Amino acid sequence: MSSFHGRLPVYIVVFAFAVFPPCTTFATEDPRLPLTLAEAEDLALSGEAGTEALLARAGAMREQAVAAESLPDPSLRVGLANFPISGGGFSAEGMTQAQIGIRQTFPRGRASDGRASRARAAALSSSADARGRDVLSSVRKAWLDAYYSQQAWRLVNESRPFFEDLVGITRSMYSVGRKSQHDVLRAELELSRLDDRIIDLGRARAQARAALSRWIGAAAHRTIAGKLPVRGEPPALAGLHGGLESHPALAAADAEVAARRAAVKSAEAKRKPGWTLDVGYGYREGFLPGGSPRSDFVSLSVSVDLPFFGENPRDRRFAAALREERAAAESRAELLARLASELDAEYARWADLSRRLTLYETRILDQSRGRARAALLAYRSDAGDFADVMRGHIDDLNTRLDHVRLQVERAKSHAVLANLGGLEQR
Repeated sequence: MSSFHGRLPVYIVVFAFAVFPPCTTFATEDPRLPLTLAEAEDLALSGEAGTEALLARAGAMREQAVAAESLPDPSLRVGLANFPISGGGFSAEGMTQAQIGIRQTFPRGRASDGRASRARAAALSSSADARGRDVLSSVRKAWLDAYYSQQAWRLVNESRPFFEDLVGITRSMYSVGRKSQHDVLRAELELSRLDDRIIDLGRARAQARAALSRWIGAAAHRTIAGKLPVRGEPPALAGLHGGLESHPALAAADAEVAARRAAVKSAEAKRKPGWTLDVGYGYREGFLPGGSPRSDFVSLSVSVDLPFFGENPRDRRFAAALREERAAAESRAELLARLASELDAEYARWADLSRRLTLYETRILDQSRGRARAALLAYRSDAGDFADVMRGHIDDLNTRLDHVRLQVERAKSHAVLANLGGLEQR
């Protein structure tokens, strides 16, 4: 009994793992499940090479900042001074010394160089955040393109049996003399065109999956989920403009301006003289005429740069740094204006697509379907022309494809607004 109780916790652990497997198994990609947009986003952001490269460069700049703020290693100086060459040895002359010294250089602008490197690191980190948003926008667009190509391929394939039935109807009516052979040939031609369209949509489907595979690899070849994610309406345009100010691309531009400003401070500091401290000790042997030992020497010296020349390269570098700062500020202003313009245009596009979708879903889809049915009924009762039948059903198919395309385009537009306005979609 005691041995069983000693092993009881093991049984409990085994049972727990069997019934409740680790959560990592739930996150494992299952190729049998449809690929949702949320899963595609997670796959794209997981270890994305471009983002990782920017973060690595930001880490490198932070290391450079630490190195720039540190003093260089001191120099050790060892030597023999005033040794007589005519003979007599180390103690013959009073100025003969064995010297050892330490030299420390204090470079100009160390603190400013460190601040500039830290600002560049912040700019790269913000660029990595902006890259993440751009990756999300790109993978959303690629997934939506794959979704459309799959839905279009499905709709056209589902329409094929009906066009086959039309061929059978025209042949049957032609065999009893009610319709002409022209209708049969027209029905067969449209069926062949539909087959050609299926082939073309299959090519577009493969291309869309290839584009998606750039971001998520082999998972792009899974079946795309059959429903679009439900997105609410974005905030008003003024609210989106408020979110635009926190866009990481602008944060990167702000950090770049700060880095250029720090570079100006660094260039200004480097216009000042640098200096070096040298401390030495000189050992002497021998005795003075009075019999006392000769005293050792201690030396201290300071070296300072002398900017004698008016056209000093440091002045040129300072002027260049000022211009770089101005250029960074102008680039930031241009970026803000461009993003604001893109936001205005995309918001107008989203509103237009929303109105068109409402029109399709309240009127056009029903009207298109009703016209196609009416044309077929009229043809069967000898009151209509077969050309109207074909035109009606082809238009109905194109209308349904246009409806899917509008849904996809509005979802793409919403993704762009989310990127620019900082909307949370995950």
